[in-house]
Amino acid sequence: QVQLVESGGGLVQPGGSPRLSCAASGISFSDNAMGWYRQAPGKQRELVAHITSGGLTHYADSVKGRFTISRDNAKNTVYLQMNSLKPEDTAVYYCVAARNIATLGFGSWGQGTQVTVSS
Repeated sequence: QVQLVESGGGLVQPGGSPRLSCAASGISFSDNAMGWYRQAPGKQRELVAHITSGGLTHYADSVKGRFTISRDNAKNTVYLQMNSLKPEDTAVYYCVAARNIATLGFGSWGQGTQVTVSS
């Protein structure tokens, strides 16, 4: 059974730099592409960043230069380092895993972690 457990969310001040973590189990982690999606209230879910099994990364334009996705295959964990947070980054952040990067959105999803950017 695939389990993806996100952590690291919470209330953050504008300009803050939290790091989200997603611990995976029940999958061959190193063979999976991993990604982070987010959904803000009243908005569609959007891809924030993904990383292939080989370590290639991709970012949404809205977070490029501020967020960094990385993975530790030894710990079966993917991270999202978020810097210079803005109120518009407020959303539920979801971790996703899939064998094929092209079908990441149809893969296994975590339960999500809330990130609220507010002073």
